[in-house]
Amino acid sequence: MIQSALRPVTFVVALALIASGCGQSPANTSGGKTLKKIAVIPKGTTHEFWKSIHAGALKAAGERGAEIIWKGPVKEDDRDEQIKVVENFISQGVDGIVLAPLDDQALVPVLNDAKARKIPVVIFDSGVKWNDYVSFVATDNTKAGSLGAERLGSLLDGKGDIILLRYAEGSASTMERESGFLSTLAQKYPGIHVVSSNQYGGATTETAYAASENLLSTFKNVQGIFTPNESTTFGMLLALDAAGRTGKLKFVGFDASAKLVEALSQGKLDGLVLQNPMHMGELAVDTLLDSMAGKAVPKRIDTGEYMVTRENMGQPDMKALLSPDLSKYLN
Repeated sequence: MIQSALRPVTFVVALALIASGCGQSPANTSGGKTLKKIAVIPKGTTHEFWKSIHAGALKAAGERGAEIIWKGPVKEDDRDEQIKVVENFISQGVDGIVLAPLDDQALVPVLNDAKARKIPVVIFDSGVKWNDYVSFVATDNTKAGSLGAERLGSLLDGKGDIILLRYAEGSASTMERESGFLSTLAQKYPGIHVVSSNQYGGATTETAYAASENLLSTFKNVQGIFTPNESTTFGMLLALDAAGRTGKLKFVGFDASAKLVEALSQGKLDGLVLQNPMHMGELAVDTLLDSMAGKAVPKRIDTGEYMVTRENMGQPDMKALLSPDLSKYLN
């Protein structure tokens, strides 16, 4: 799931179109020099995570003298819309594409079209079953899921019943988190029993809330919960509040928003696994521009994964991840 406040001169963006979510510029020159036009396509444009990605992409473009066109589906489950967005950018003849695939297989045909048109592609955030990308820039999601398991396992002293509310089928990043979580629990905490791991919260707070309500009504005596992304974490938080069970079990979630940070500070959450989305957006654009300039770039770039708790959330590095200052780039 905006408008740029970047330094001028090198970065040209039409303000009205940015405000509408597209961000395409009518001009493609600066000081007589042609700017590289880069399409940045997130999974969605609603969640706070994608706003940080957008800010990072704008930061890189402003520093490198490139033009960003930001467009993606509103909701993170609209595969068809994302495919159309990629197709449109290919038809426009952009110089490069930075893409967070909604599905690890559905985007492959249109990515082959980009390859045929000699449009280089950097994949970020979530993987795809296609090997012709320039680079894959993302969190080590298996390790991130493992961090969640270690936190929850430690809080429960290695025993108890827990729920894993999954995100969505086909989303490579969250599937890897879920796999890392379950694998680490099995290896390190055999006394913890996962009573449900086959339910999906989906891309919106509403669907995640409904799935969470069903799970909490079915499993009334669980001691712990893990959720692998922002929508499932917030949906579960709301369901726990509605059921009067907030703080009565151990709850580890994923990603940050203002409401999740507040819940962590209040003890309603016992941990959040964090990525560094602003850095991810910046690195993805930088890596594509480096490759287009003829520089060798790594095929895989890990942008880091972190566990933030109520105890360490005041540390400067954690505060920067929890509440990044996006105002310089977005407003």
